[in-house]
Amino acid sequence: MGTYVVSGSASGIGAATTERLRHDGHTVIGVDLHDAEVTGDLATESGRTGVLASIGTLTDRVDDVVPCAGVAGLTGTDPQLVVSLNYFGAIALVEGLRPLMGPGSSVVVVSSNSVTCQPGWATAVAAACLADDEEHARRLAATEQAASVYPATKAALAWWVRRESVGWARAGIRLNAMAPGLVATPMTERLREDPELGVFADAYPTALGRPGRPEEIAALACFLLSEEASLLVGSVVFADGGTDAMMHPLHPERR
Repeated sequence: MGTYVVSGSASGIGAATTERLRHDGHTVIGVDLHDAEVTGDLATESGRTGVLASIGTLTDRVDDVVPCAGVAGLTGTDPQLVVSLNYFGAIALVEGLRPLMGPGSSVVVVSSNSVTCQPGWATAVAAACLADDEEHARRLAATEQAASVYPATKAALAWWVRRESVGWARAGIRLNAMAPGLVATPMTERLREDPELGVFADAYPTALGRPGRPEEIAALACFLLSEEASLLVGSVVFADGGTDAMMHPLHPERR
């Protein structure tokens, strides 16, 4: 049995992943703004420092990390918050916990099929994220709508995994990403209620004719963390009911 850190553990995919891991007998240190073992705001530098310090008081080893905390790019959402929480908060958590991880550890980040299925997103924001320049990324995001910044942060997470996975794997730590489509969570319910974007909530087709369930994404996360996925390094696994395959029959592509 291992010790896992899951951010965004109070709701949605994070909560489902936490529940699944605990059901399987693991110890989970949940991180969220409330209702978690560690409370703190991963969108701020001070919050990240506090979260990492608190985790360090609870354990001296972390086997696996799933940074699920994030915010949707809804109308009225601060696009700078989207950058700071979705990308920099996730990466700070993973990199900050690396000293507590060792051979056999795994990380699964949450990307999104919006990277390939949503047109016209802010590629410059993604590039600034990958350059590890939060200030520049926030400045660029401030000139965009949150809806176009969200897929940029999710693309940057997937690309970070691709870029860093080989080096981490040589140290015995596997990095992978999953790219969900529409999943029935409180976040997507807020999307449906959005006065401008709500019409797009169910716009993309799925082969299954339904949104995903949080427990389905949690099952994928647990598989990617497990020894059964020991050969997977730098993979980005779509879990979207076939949406990307329907829109791009030959291969995923940035839109």
